[in-house]
Amino acid sequence: RAHTMILMIFVNDLWSLKGIPAWLEHVERGVDGMGLADTVFPAFLFIVGLSLPYAIDTRRSKGDTDLQLVWHVVFRSIALIVMGVFLVNGESVNVHAIGMSRSSFYTICCICFILIWNRYPFSLNKYIAMTLQGIGILTLLIMAYLYRGGEDDKLEYFSKHWWGILGLIGWAYLVSGLITIYAKNNMYTIIGAWVFFAALSIFHHAHLLPSFISWIPESIRGGTLTGLTMGGVLTSFIFRYYRERKDDKSMLIVLLSFTALLIILTFITRPYWGIAKLGATPAWLFICSAFTILLFIAIYWLADVNGKSSWFTMIMPAGTDTLLCYLIPYFAYAATRALGVHIPEVMLYGSVGLIKSFLFALLCVGITKFLTRMGIKLKI
Repeated sequence: RAHTMILMIFVNDLWSLKGIPAWLEHVERGVDGMGLADTVFPAFLFIVGLSLPYAIDTRRSKGDTDLQLVWHVVFRSIALIVMGVFLVNGESVNVHAIGMSRSSFYTICCICFILIWNRYPFSLNKYIAMTLQGIGILTLLIMAYLYRGGEDDKLEYFSKHWWGILGLIGWAYLVSGLITIYAKNNMYTIIGAWVFFAALSIFHHAHLLPSFISWIPESIRGGTLTGLTMGGVLTSFIFRYYRERKDDKSMLIVLLSFTALLIILTFITRPYWGIAKLGATPAWLFICSAFTILLFIAIYWLADVNGKSSWFTMIMPAGTDTLLCYLIPYFAYAATRALGVHIPEVMLYGSVGLIKSFLFALLCVGITKFLTRMGIKLKI
């Protein structure tokens, strides 16, 4: 998760650079292909699935009932969807109509997210914590009411333009979480769910789905995003099964076989719909799942088998406080604009620019670590 978050901040900062290799960037809509940036979001969805069985079993071990688990999953999904929609609306803020810049809109929204979902220390009076959460909720409601976006001659009100990255994660997490809860560690149920959503992705792109299910959000109905997350759940089940038996060799064989299957499915489906992130095509689902499994295997063998987990200590906050880390760039960009900071042109070009973006990602991790020590730790 930490690696993926750092990559996400890195590729999201590439817009500021010039003269960089095209394979690092997003591929345009309608093009058959993908760059590095197109593999990061699916990897994050896959990792959401990887962690789900562990998270659910941990809560069960503490005494949570299925109903409590369902409520937890629903609550977290709503939180992600709400944050996603607010950040999406920030993309088209009309400065003149709303009286604030896009940076200001993002900053206020992110501060509200922290106020609402911060894990306040037990030593803090609960009424103070509730007041801070109330201020955050009220401010978001006011922001939604006052919001105006689009062009001056065609203003738009606050609405769901699309769900945003966080919102898409929320929908995939909702479905995958509910399936994992009621699967009750039944491997066959998990395999069936992954097959179902992989097939749903194919049927969706082949226009074979009945019209009466059009009310279901496309992020679910399309199958691809939930298929990525359920692929992570399935990989987690395989991993845990062989870990409990201390059989790394069989685990490696099974996971590599799963990867081979995914690559074969990529070749089979690519001629029909191509590989495209913006199209959420089946081939994109399969190949990104394969890449993430290979990365997972590599990190496992390096960190767990060969005992090199200390190598990743520096980036750990990006994996343990991921949501806060994701929000830091919004504050960073707003601060540079407010302070009138201008980065020298030489630092925005080619390999030097890439180093700048990578260091920026590490800086965001460092800020996350500092804020966590100061008591800011988001928990949804």
